[in-house]
Amino acid sequence: MISMNLDRIIAVRNNKTVFRDGDRVIKVFDNDFTKADVLNEALNQALVEETGLHIPAILEVSRIDGRWAIVSEYIKGKNLAQLIADDSGKWLDVMAALHCEVASKSVPALPKLNDKLHRKICASLLPATARYDIHNRLDAMPKHASLCHGDFNPSNITVTPDGTPYILDWSHASCGDPASDAAMTCLMFMCDGQNETAGRYLRLYCEKSGTDAEHIKSWFPIMAAAASVSGMPEKRDFYNRIATESEPDVEK
Repeated sequence: MISMNLDRIIAVRNNKTVFRDGDRVIKVFDNDFTKADVLNEALNQALVEETGLHIPAILEVSRIDGRWAIVSEYIKGKNLAQLIADDSGKWLDVMAALHCEVASKSVPALPKLNDKLHRKICASLLPATARYDIHNRLDAMPKHASLCHGDFNPSNITVTPDGTPYILDWSHASCGDPASDAAMTCLMFMCDGQNETAGRYLRLYCEKSGTDAEHIKSWFPIMAAAASVSGMPEKRDFYNRIATESEPDVEK
């Protein structure tokens, strides 16, 4: 293991702490993550690297003070969330185009999205009848094998000084229907109270991908049920509500 300077924390989330060490980023996992968990996350990102998408390269998997860590390259640039706040018209368009580029890739070795969703729906606190209905909805969805990011939001995108967007955090990557990934992005905007932005993003994504908006919205209850398993209580309440609405929409 090469020496690491863990003085600068750049993010803390979901039992992980992310440090910057010069031109590297070190994600240190809490002890509840097993060796298999960490190696699988590193493998998934390495598989996505092979698609040619602009993402941080994995440099090593290591141990730091008894905890597992993934070391990847640091991408210097501006966070897309700030860029959208400054000029949403331009950068939402860039984000939607980038999302379509992700969906154009296929990585069959990644976990199957529908299998992951079924497990999360089972673990949700929704009533049994609601879980049964959502499981059935998921089973009825068309089968696809496109690359899905799983957490495609502006905070996970860095734009370099030359204008190249890099996509970060592939811990939720899977293969499945790209409409589900677009649905999750819309839901994350809505959860943050950005319904207008969610609606604009939905329209942009549909224009660029040729996907029907109603198909994306049909994923809302399924993705919300899965997302309700983790997160802060106020977010859980939002996702539980969306999961049980008969016709959830970005305008509500």
